[in-house]
Amino acid sequence: MKSLGKIKKIKKIRLHHEGTSTLTVSGLLLLVLNALCFWIFVHLLHLDFIFYTVLGVSLVVYAIMVNFFRCPIRYFQGETDGVVVAPADGKVVVVEDVEENEYFRAPRKMVSIFMSLTNVHANWFPVDGVVKKVEHENGNFHKAWLPKASMENERSTIVIETEQYGEILVRQIAGAIARRIVTYAREGDSCFIDEHLGFIKFGSRVDVFLPLDAEVLVKIGQPTVGNSTVIARLNGKEQP
Repeated sequence: MKSLGKIKKIKKIRLHHEGTSTLTVSGLLLLVLNALCFWIFVHLLHLDFIFYTVLGVSLVVYAIMVNFFRCPIRYFQGETDGVVVAPADGKVVVVEDVEENEYFRAPRKMVSIFMSLTNVHANWFPVDGVVKKVEHENGNFHKAWLPKASMENERSTIVIETEQYGEILVRQIAGAIARRIVTYAREGDSCFIDEHLGFIKFGSRVDVFLPLDAEVLVKIGQPTVGNSTVIARLNGKEQP
């Protein structure tokens, strides 16, 4: 599949500010735990292998957490008119026509991207436009790749009004592990590709609902890179 434009090289990777408190508290707890293990198992019991095992596990766990809160700086280069970019890193798990019953109450094309624990969990705006609606709903915590997760899990819905192509709906969905959805979008604000829409902590999913005449450029199982992979092209002004 051909991209609609070249992607600039990722210039640097930083840690997302959503992870500051989590990484700080976790780091201090692991430091205290390993200090206690060193005192007990090395100084008192002379069971050095237990301390080194705990240390190794602690380092692996903390490395996974640091990896999770990566926040690469990415810039999409090329024409953004009519382009829909992936709002998240992950894997495409759904590409189908569905009945969107919460906002549009009409058929739409849906592209769903599942984010595993190892993916970057920052979310980007998939299109340029104006944020028309932001709504958070509490719900269950089914596994994010299940079809019912889109309707039953805790979620945030963001509706974006594009200049020529009607409304695009993005839905951040919590998963079995994810317990916190952060949404930066605010009603009435202009939004652009390259800007962060929000962040979901731990495994989760993002759905994008498109007009029926949109040309989807990805397929099920395809990996996506947030703010880089072009997932669809909007073909014309949506009819009411």
